[in-house]
Amino acid sequence: MYGTFQKHLQDELKAIEEAGLYKKERNIASAQSAEITLQDGSKALNFCANNYLGLADNPRLVAAAEKAMKERGYGMSSVRFICGTQDIHKELEKAIADYFHTDDAILYAACFDANGGVFEPLLTAEDAIISDSLNHASIIDGVRLCKAQRFRYANADMADLEEKLKEAQACRFRIIVTDGVFSMDGNVAPMDKICDLAEKYDAMVMVDESHSAGVVGPTGHGVAEQFNCYGRIDIFTGTLGKAFGGAVGGFTTGRQEIIDMLRQRSRPYLFSNSIPPMIAGAGLELHDRLVENVNYFRDKMMAAGFDIKPTQSAICAVMLYDAPLSQKFAAKMAEEGIFVTGFYYPVVPKGQARIRVQLSAAHKKEHLDKAIAAFIKVGKELGVLK
Repeated sequence: MYGTFQKHLQDELKAIEEAGLYKKERNIASAQSAEITLQDGSKALNFCANNYLGLADNPRLVAAAEKAMKERGYGMSSVRFICGTQDIHKELEKAIADYFHTDDAILYAACFDANGGVFEPLLTAEDAIISDSLNHASIIDGVRLCKAQRFRYANADMADLEEKLKEAQACRFRIIVTDGVFSMDGNVAPMDKICDLAEKYDAMVMVDESHSAGVVGPTGHGVAEQFNCYGRIDIFTGTLGKAFGGAVGGFTTGRQEIIDMLRQRSRPYLFSNSIPPMIAGAGLELHDRLVENVNYFRDKMMAAGFDIKPTQSAICAVMLYDAPLSQKFAAKMAEEGIFVTGFYYPVVPKGQARIRVQLSAAHKKEHLDKAIAAFIKVGKELGVLK
C-alpha cells in the first residue's frame, strides 16, 4: 500500500514546491538573539523571532533555568495528576495569575495545547463559540474538537461580531474568542469594544495573549492592560515561548471554576508531561526599548515606501502579496545578513504574502538601520520600490 501512497505524497510535495509554497528550515548554530550565527558560520541580524523582550539568551533567565535544573532535575517524566507537580509549577501558575489579575492558572506544554484543551471541557452542543476570522490555528483546532456551535466574525469587525452574537442568542452559553495581537498582521483586538458587546449580549470573553503579553500596554501586560479590561475577560491563554524567554510552555488563566474544570477534563493537560522544572524556573522584563524600536523601524520603512500593515504590536508585516516574491525577497535579505521569513499561503490568505518582521528589545539602533537599508536595497532590486 505504501508505494501508492508514497507516489501520492511525492506528487503533492512537488505541487507545493512548484507553487512556490514549500517551506524550508534554516539552521542556527548559536543562541537565539538579535544577532545569530548560521550553520555555515556566517552572522545575520535576526528579524523573524518572537523574542520580543530579548530574553531568549538573557543571562538572568539562563541562570534561573540552571538553578531550577540543579535543584529540581531535568524533567518530570509524567503528567501532573499522577506524579508531576512541583512547588515551582505552582509558583509559576500563581505568578501568571497575578500578572493577568485572575484567580488561577494552569500550565501546558505549549499554548497550542492550551487552546486545544480549553473548549471541549467547558462547552457542549448547546453552546456557541464566536471566533475572529484571523484567530490562530490552535484556536481553530481547539474549536474543532468541541461540539459547540461555531460562529465566525470578520477580523476585529464589531458590527459583524454583534450580528453573530444576535444569531447565537438561542444558545445556552456564548463565548467570544480572539487573539490579542493577530500574528500575521500585527493589529490589536479592540478588547474594550469586545467586552462591551459581551456584556450587552451576555457572553464570556477569551483572549490569546501569545503575541501581546510582554508587548502591548503601558507596561507590557497585554490587551487587558491596554484597554483597561481587567475583570471583564474570563479566560486568557498564552505562551512562555515568545516574549517570556522563547522556550516552551503555555498556560490558561482565568476564573477559578474554569481553571478547576480544566484540571479535571482538559485532555492536553491530563495526558501530557508537566513542563520541565528549568522552564518553570524562569521569569520576565524590558518593555520600553521594544516600543521605541517598533516605532523607529515602522516609521522609517513607511517613509521608504513600503506597504506596512497597521500595527500596535512588535510585528511589522511588510506586504509583498506574491508568494514566490516573498521567498525571493527573504533569500536576498539573507545575502545582506538579515534573517527574515516570507509568509505565504496557507499561513496567510492567498494573495497576502509578506515578510513578517518581528522586533525585539535586544535590537540596537544600528541593527535596525542595517535592516532598513537592506530592505530598501532589495526592494529596489526586485521592483517593490521605485
